[in-house]
Amino acid sequence: MEKLATELPVGYLSPFVDDTGSDFSSWDRYLKPYEGQRWIDVPWFFAETYFYRLILQKTNYFCPGEWQGVDPFELQKRQGLENSLDSITALCTQVNEWLKVSQQQSQSKQTDLIALLYFALWGNRVDLSLWSAFEGDSWPLRGPALTLLQGSADRSQFDIQSQQSYILVDDAPKVTELLVSRQGRVDFVVDNAGFELVCDLCLVDYLLGSGVASQMKLHLKPHPTFVSDAMIKDVHFTIEFLLASSNPELISFAQRLQEYIASEQLILSEDYFWTSPLAFWEIPESLKNELSNSSLIVVKGDANYRRLLGDRHWDFTTNLSDIVCYLSAPMVAATPG
Repeated sequence: MEKLATELPVGYLSPFVDDTGSDFSSWDRYLKPYEGQRWIDVPWFFAETYFYRLILQKTNYFCPGEWQGVDPFELQKRQGLENSLDSITALCTQVNEWLKVSQQQSQSKQTDLIALLYFALWGNRVDLSLWSAFEGDSWPLRGPALTLLQGSADRSQFDIQSQQSYILVDDAPKVTELLVSRQGRVDFVVDNAGFELVCDLCLVDYLLGSGVASQMKLHLKPHPTFVSDAMIKDVHFTIEFLLASSNPELISFAQRLQEYIASEQLILSEDYFWTSPLAFWEIPESLKNELSNSSLIVVKGDANYRRLLGDRHWDFTTNLSDIVCYLSAPMVAATPG
């Protein structure tokens, strides 16, 4: 690992060794155009994705032995979840209350959904590839996300306008209108584990519990990457973590998630496309066809946003919908700057 770190500023791309990973042949193909090039000369998204795949090779993640399947970022993921427990408790308590009200007052759904979309957006600030889970007072759950938590206990005090002032393009009202009118399947291209995943699961819980969505599908990473990116195991661990708490609000929330998974209202899936260096328009046909059945695709986080755009130098005034016209279902990207 130290050798890899010293190579990054001045060295050349490390050759890829067959570590028995299912994606070895794909990575062998991805690397061909960049053979003999320096790290700093290849496209940034490619370099970053390959860097995290090399970490797994160097920690024997795929090779038979005691380190096989051991997530090198497991400790940081767990610490990140524990550090945000107070915020998680406040959010889950609010969602429990909103679900009770939604069953009696259907007109409250759009307001609640906008709030939960904002949580899903600002939860992305807690990205362990940018912030260490061990930074204590520097923990990034602050700013808009913290304001949202502090002001959400009473819906009448929830200041949507204050949140909009932080957002460059805010299509939350359009998204909620689409969700309420279609009531079909919603797909989440998930980003980080920890607090962000809880924010996503709260939105999942509300969409299913209020009847706005008939099914939810989470698209997760098949192996560890970008430190905190969520895998299927991270969803299960998060549910178990909440169930092990002594807080009835967290337990109630986690039990509903368990029921959704058991009834297949909530589907957890993984695909090696999500850990590849490919742009979104290079998505495999099978996965593209699967997403075409969605009423809405929610794409989370910076890396997935860059995947949508292909890390190209687009003109600043280019309409996002003109770029992602290759998708066959409505899409919203939730990405804080």
